[in-house]
Amino acid sequence: MREFDYRRAADVPSALALLDADPEARFLGGGTNLVDLMKTGVEHPTRLVDLRELQLDGIESTQNGGLRIGATVTNSDLAAHPEVRRHYPALAQAVLAGASGQLRNMATVGGNLLQRTRCGYFADVTKPCNKRVPGSGCPAVEGEHHNHAILGASTYCVATHPSDMGVALTAFDAVVSFETTDGPGELALEEFYLPVGDTPHLETALPPGALITGITLPPTPTAAGSRYRKVRERASYAFAIGSLAAALDVRDGVVHDVRLAFGAVASRPWRARAAEHALIGAPADAEHFSAAADAELAAAKPLPHNGYKVTLMRNLVVAVLTELAEETTR
Repeated sequence: MREFDYRRAADVPSALALLDADPEARFLGGGTNLVDLMKTGVEHPTRLVDLRELQLDGIESTQNGGLRIGATVTNSDLAAHPEVRRHYPALAQAVLAGASGQLRNMATVGGNLLQRTRCGYFADVTKPCNKRVPGSGCPAVEGEHHNHAILGASTYCVATHPSDMGVALTAFDAVVSFETTDGPGELALEEFYLPVGDTPHLETALPPGALITGITLPPTPTAAGSRYRKVRERASYAFAIGSLAAALDVRDGVVHDVRLAFGAVASRPWRARAAEHALIGAPADAEHFSAAADAELAAAKPLPHNGYKVTLMRNLVVAVLTELAEETTR
């Protein structure tokens, strides 16, 4: 591992100043992703700016009934918080499905959103990768890609985003707050991640040197009946091959509101807007759930070895929405 400087920031302004003084510096939350990438040589910062003493570790209700989550809240604290479990259960479920207790105790909310893909070619510095070295190529297109993207990818990159938490946050219209040396800003999570296009190395819309300070969840009554379902290749902790955050409000047998976000199928958590649009006002039954999933997956462009994800996601949508619909009629 390359030698690096280590500083512990006392507050947000000092954290921003430390990063601004060294363009090759990186913010350090729990380090559960960054340190691994440093060990493999993918990341090689000259300085780490530790954020754990910043006063960004709170979870509080907003005046309009939503929730404000600080960027340094650990995943364990997020999943255990009573307001999260009561009003956004799919978020708690997603966090618990994401990693072991040891990792959840260290990993932070802000760091979770910024974690990088687990594509094997990205992690192997002996291989070309457009995300790691722009213009070098994407060997996954012709190589090992059974767990890669079927939506929103390009010939430049077919990697998927690994976050479980981000999928649930996307379903509930989360907004990311950040600070820069020029002042504060906000980004809707759907706009936070950039499309792959021909620049997969540009992953988020955060301004250079920005520090995530928190996430705001708007009041979403439908979310109280939500669920997160993750499919993985083994029962122990593993990255998803497909996942779904879903919430459903059924009245008199008809879908009044629905929230759907897919995970492990794109370079970012994928809000299933086409499926949601198809379901509003439709009967809450398996036939219409399947048709809605097909409406979303019509845009899928699977590679030779990951076409199974289309069927997987269709079945996942039908299964989870059917469960939720049955619960609302009990």
